Amino acid sequence: MKSKITGLSLGIYLVVCGFFRDLKKDERGLSGVVVAILLILVAVLAVVLIWGFLGKWLVELWESIAQKGSGL
Repeated sequence: MKSKITGLSLGIYLVVCGFFRDLKKDERGLSGVVVAILLILVAVLAVVLIWGFLGKWLVELWESIAQKGSGL
């Protein structure tokens, strides 16, 4: 039983190592992942910057609208 578990763990290890070795060699898929991550980071940064510049103005605008709306 011990030899079967050892053989199974060794087999899984070799399959996983082979998978990551192939992933490192395949440059096509890796660049796509990097581009996707960079696009997500740029989008998040853009939202943060826009909120930083316009956040106070939008809050003041919304408070003005809410005050005028409560008078109706």
